[in-house]
Amino acid sequence: MVQVNHLATEKSPYLLQHANNPVDWYPWGDEAFDKARSENKPIFLSIGYSTCHWCHVMERESFENERIAELLNAHFIPVKVDREERPDVDRIYMHFVQATTGSGGWPMSVFLTPALKPFYGGTYFPPGNQYGRPGFMTVLQSLAQAWQNDRSRIEESAAGVLERLKEYADSDKSSVRTLDYAILDSAYQYFRRTFDSAHGGFGSAPKFPRPSVFNFLFRYWKHTHNEEALEMSLKTLRAMAEGGMNDQIGGGFHRYSVDERWFLPHFEKMLYDQAQLAISYLEAFQITRDSFFADTARKTLDYVLRDMTDPQGGFYSAEDADSVIDPAHPHDKGEGAFYVWTRQEIDGLLGHPAAAKFAERYGVRSEGNVLQDPHQEFSGKNILYLAKDIQHPDLAKSIGILLEYRSKRVRPHLDDKILTAWNGLMISAFAKAAQVLDDERYAKAARRAADFVVTKMYNDSAGTLLRRYREGTAAIPGFLDDYAFFTEAMLDMYETEFDVRDLDLAISLTREMMALFEDRENGGFFSTAPGDETLVIRMKDDYDGAEPSGNSVALLNLLRLARLTNSAEFQTAVERTLGGLAARISQQPVAVPQMLAGLDEYLSPTRQIILAGERHSEQTRAFIKVLRTRFLPATTLILADTDKDYARLAQLVPEVTQMKQINDQTTAYVCENFACQLPTTDIKQFDRLLQ
Repeated sequence: MVQVNHLATEKSPYLLQHANNPVDWYPWGDEAFDKARSENKPIFLSIGYSTCHWCHVMERESFENERIAELLNAHFIPVKVDREERPDVDRIYMHFVQATTGSGGWPMSVFLTPALKPFYGGTYFPPGNQYGRPGFMTVLQSLAQAWQNDRSRIEESAAGVLERLKEYADSDKSSVRTLDYAILDSAYQYFRRTFDSAHGGFGSAPKFPRPSVFNFLFRYWKHTHNEEALEMSLKTLRAMAEGGMNDQIGGGFHRYSVDERWFLPHFEKMLYDQAQLAISYLEAFQITRDSFFADTARKTLDYVLRDMTDPQGGFYSAEDADSVIDPAHPHDKGEGAFYVWTRQEIDGLLGHPAAAKFAERYGVRSEGNVLQDPHQEFSGKNILYLAKDIQHPDLAKSIGILLEYRSKRVRPHLDDKILTAWNGLMISAFAKAAQVLDDERYAKAARRAADFVVTKMYNDSAGTLLRRYREGTAAIPGFLDDYAFFTEAMLDMYETEFDVRDLDLAISLTREMMALFEDRENGGFFSTAPGDETLVIRMKDDYDGAEPSGNSVALLNLLRLARLTNSAEFQTAVERTLGGLAARISQQPVAVPQMLAGLDEYLSPTRQIILAGERHSEQTRAFIKVLRTRFLPATTLILADTDKDYARLAQLVPEVTQMKQINDQTTAYVCENFACQLPTTDIKQFDRLLQ
């Protein structure tokens, strides 16, 4: 009989991966906490996610080890958390680990008192002592003994640490700073100093894509005309797309590059990377009209449609880095095994001369092309990258043959949970692709996903969102980023299809977000709603890292709604938010590039465009197309169509009642800071007004 623990009935793929461990895991919740208090045992909290390579390693080495499991079960209450389901729990204890060790990552390993106060933590621990560092067995033995012999001192120390963490979390309350263009200039200079002019990117290896930096630099270029800000972004985007970090066969970006030249990736694929990078490439295309950037966006989006989309329309979360090397040995997995090739495979599949041309273009060698391979993971294998930009007539056919062959390999593990926040990011990407590339497929994908979230993860009567959906069940009250990212998606959907219901929902969700998360006294937004007593700190997340922070996106949404509706309600909320985050923005601007994009928008002139016309007329579509070919941040578009939704639109945006068609033609009203130019029905004049 297969043993199971308390994770067996969970929905999270990560928790289910550990359901058969000999460790007696509990999910985060009262059952575990009550047991810790009643048995007077500390909690061992392990946080990770299902596609995390080192999480798999620690499971194999420690959590499947009977001796370690016996020690854990005897002296601790082991608790597993999926950080993607519970970013609130992850954020609190990552804050502790980073503060006490100087670094963080996953798996995260934290020891808590029964009152959930942390007293010791780290990330990955090897099972035994290595290189002068204690192994996991040693850590468990030492902490179990310390808890037994000196519990009061541990609890006192944990209480002190928690107070200091709370003080740090509240430290941005003091001293309002002036927010001006000098802050944007300072951030630009930092990115300029750290830019790798040889390979693109910022800083040294390993290199992570951080799309919020592109968002800031593109907008900084737009208002300053600083060409270097633009060129740094374009060079980085091009280098990433040409490197092994981009799946040259199937599309989609891997998590990060191990080396400085974007060649050797960590092969995990995350939905949030695809979403944000697709938008960066779309904006690069708008700015340059270079089809390279449009093609890269298309391949990324088509990968998501093919491999990351649920039949009901929602988007899955991630694909693992590790995959089966040989189907005859399904438990033996290797980093990137699904994606790499031998020269012999390519020769056999493509034949001569197509194989030789393909190998020349993508850097394929008979001996393999991974020269820096200390663990011999890629011996004789090739990671495809654009070695020579040569074209040949069989290229598309060759890629198709290899994609078809690769599809028969054992795929990496798919984390098929559907998260509201990440789906919001992806819906925005598809909506913007529909606008910029004029491709109806992408509009349909965005609409299906939006409808999925609204029907499966939104409570219409309460006006609230849930965080996660899997196998027919939605659960976990939404966090700030769920509300902010999905609201942004609804605003992007409105400007794609001009369905007033999308704008209506965006406004409703923003008001609910303000009610649940806003710090009315000090400004900004908490990551969690009040009332969860299991959270020892209520934090405000503002770091724009792999994902933008909920505060940054909330700010951008409020700015956009203030422009769309001309509402004092949203403009006042913008002022409160910036006031609450001013210290962080001014002290550490490079930590918040997405927020800097919002500050840029706040400081810059804004443009409102209202088109009065029939949405399906050729003339209206022509006006919209002219607008969408341009990169115009801080610009909003409203379509005033006299259809069944007009009355509701007029309630949301009263100004539209004054903006009528002239001579039954589509008429454009172009306004800056709510002062409007003379209306025009001439598309060339409209184009000039946009310049």
